[in-house]
Amino acid sequence: MTRYEIPREPPEEGWDIHCHTVFSDGTRTPGGMVDQALQCGLNGVAITDHDTNAGWNDAAAAAHRSDMPLLRGTEITAAYGPISVHMLGLLYDPANERIAEMFSTTRRKRLLRTRHMVECMAKDFPITWEQVERQVKEGSRTTVGRPHIADALVAAGVYRNRSEAFAGAVSAQSKYYIPTPSPTALEVVETVKQAGGVVIVAHPGDRRRNGTLLSDEQIGALADAGLDGLEVWHRGNLPDQRRRLLELAHRYGLLVTGGSDWHGDGKPNALGENLTDEATIGLIAERGALPPVA
Repeated sequence: MTRYEIPREPPEEGWDIHCHTVFSDGTRTPGGMVDQALQCGLNGVAITDHDTNAGWNDAAAAAHRSDMPLLRGTEITAAYGPISVHMLGLLYDPANERIAEMFSTTRRKRLLRTRHMVECMAKDFPITWEQVERQVKEGSRTTVGRPHIADALVAAGVYRNRSEAFAGAVSAQSKYYIPTPSPTALEVVETVKQAGGVVIVAHPGDRRRNGTLLSDEQIGALADAGLDGLEVWHRGNLPDQRRRLLELAHRYGLLVTGGSDWHGDGKPNALGENLTDEATIGLIAERGALPPVA
């Protein structure tokens, strides 16, 4: 097995392996993502839409055309008790029945939850489900969620942009918020590993997302179950959390990754603002069931 030296500083060049497109809550197509990765001079990029792999073929075709290396993945919605957890599943077999069923179930529940939130908001805001549907770019292939509500409220003139909506009615602290029914984080680790994939906890130190973060012990339990890594280089992880996560990566033998959490125009996060180094990408590629698209 290749010996892994844990990076102690964010790399200045490498791959952005946390990106969203119109197949979930991003505003650009997979082809647009690849084009922008080329413009940014990235070594490679990953498509990681929420709870779906529907954009993989488009991303792979664009990567082939542009000679831009690509990892195929998904940001998976999970929970550890009351804590919301997002996990990056990379290079898994999309034909695996267990992972396909997990995504189908989560997306169905997300849709019902989003509709219920809109029904509650409609009592106080000029918003309908039809207006939300108009924000969905790829129809039934899109994973629908709060960002589409935010975009509908922007279109209705309630807020100026998506970020403002997320600070208001769409916030997880608002009276309209309904948690996403999700598999447990341990179930996600087991499912991704069964499908031959690599699984990483996304932005585990971001207190803006969670008032309560995963504890050291909880991350240890995920590592015991087969967790591969932690996304340390992310704008939401402040310096104290980065130091903690690096120590946990060393303690449990976990990979250290970075990603922008890019959503096109949907968030201020810039493509390539946080990266994963080549040595880590090499180990991800070794562990995955699918090769990178080159």
